[in-house]
Amino acid sequence: MTANRLNLFAFKQPEIRTLHLTWFAFFLSFMVWFAHAPLMVVIRDAMHLSDQEVKVLLILNISLTIPARIVVGMLVDKYGPRQLFSSILVLGGLISIGFALTQTYQQLAIVRFLSGFVGAGFVVGIRMISEWFPARQTGIAQGIYGGWGNFGSAGAAIILPSVAIYFGAENGWRYAIGITGVVAMIYGVIYYFSVSNTPKGSTYFKPKKMGAMEVTSKGDLLLYIIMNIPIYVALAVLTWKLSANMHWIEDIFAYAIYATLILLYLYQVWKIIQVNKSIFQTEVPEIQRYAFKQVAILDLAYMLTFGAELAVVSMLPLYYVDTFHVEPILAGILAGIYPVINLFARPAGGWLSDKIGRKLTLGIVSSGAAVSFFLLSTVTTEWALWLVVATTILAGIFSKAGSGAVYAMVPLIQRRMTGQFAGMVGAFGNVGGLAFLTVFSFVPTDLFFLTIAGTAVFVFLMVIIFLNEPSGHMVEVLEDGTVEMIDLK
Repeated sequence: MTANRLNLFAFKQPEIRTLHLTWFAFFLSFMVWFAHAPLMVVIRDAMHLSDQEVKVLLILNISLTIPARIVVGMLVDKYGPRQLFSSILVLGGLISIGFALTQTYQQLAIVRFLSGFVGAGFVVGIRMISEWFPARQTGIAQGIYGGWGNFGSAGAAIILPSVAIYFGAENGWRYAIGITGVVAMIYGVIYYFSVSNTPKGSTYFKPKKMGAMEVTSKGDLLLYIIMNIPIYVALAVLTWKLSANMHWIEDIFAYAIYATLILLYLYQVWKIIQVNKSIFQTEVPEIQRYAFKQVAILDLAYMLTFGAELAVVSMLPLYYVDTFHVEPILAGILAGIYPVINLFARPAGGWLSDKIGRKLTLGIVSSGAAVSFFLLSTVTTEWALWLVVATTILAGIFSKAGSGAVYAMVPLIQRRMTGQFAGMVGAFGNVGGLAFLTVFSFVPTDLFFLTIAGTAVFVFLMVIIFLNEPSGHMVEVLEDGTVEMIDLK
């Protein structure tokens, strides 16, 4: 391999083999996570669910993913991606089998909520790929991992309905989802025995403390505390949607959840201070510092890019039907183009980051997202359908390339905490999806697209003004106290 080019067919090279094994693990985890989506019409009829109950299931499916990505990010830094991804696949498979065996709506809801944990598998692979590829190739490698792995949701939509039809009757969906779980469990075992956390001879760097991210200045400590607030607000909004908006949770339980979230946030603040209390006594040496603002800006960037992706893919079929009176089947096909873009756009964002620089690439894609989503906000019924679809594809290319650009930079901030960074950034992606969908539930479609465009302008300014390009080297402190300089070029 030279420069930024990867020979993806060089299976004898351990890093290429690890890349393929890991993106397929992510692909399967996404299949498990979204296995219910293409079968929901059949599940609704077989279980006699109301439209409201279906909406609750869809919300529950993403609820646990927000905190789970934070927790899994910490665990992967401590125990390694090999163990974590194998465990997530096995547990995810068991959850999937449990969903296939449910008999009541309450059981469906509980298991669907637990399945959100599987969505945290994405974070694990980010750390794995960062260990196996140098900085000059990490963008394209992370893009391939994220783009091809994300296609698991589309894979579920393509494969599982046919499996359900093959087994037939009202229980066909159970076989389809159950088989997905079995495959995930088998692959979890295969993955464990097929990969290692690092190349032979490399050191797996771990954070010194667990429970919160380590920061290196008092200003970063305050910013870290502030950046945790949107995560808890997002969980509060989810609770509100399930209670006041959908009336699925009694008010008294909703208030109890709100109180619990406040207490959890206060505990998190206490834990952050405990982990980082040493900065109040001694100043961290300049050579060991990193700027937490880098993580904060990438949080906001992924909130835009992946958040827009989650929100748009959720509303697009309905948008085509309601605005342009397209037949539902055709609307589904047209909307299906949007997730397919991931296969090339996300790797392209990573490749471009490796090629021309990470800050410049993120600036380009965020400005492109601003322009394309603004164009979508001006769409009227007088537009030709092909032009609307083309504009949607353009917006999708910028948002998905933006996700690739974000994770081309995440592993280069501080390698021993890559999992924690990836977890927090990933959680903000889900926060963005929830925020944009909440806006969508209150405003017309043009204002929904305009909100995304405005967010993109804000992210563009943050990137251009405050984001720093990785310096070309990274300092890691080994367990024996010695310092190792790692070349990122």
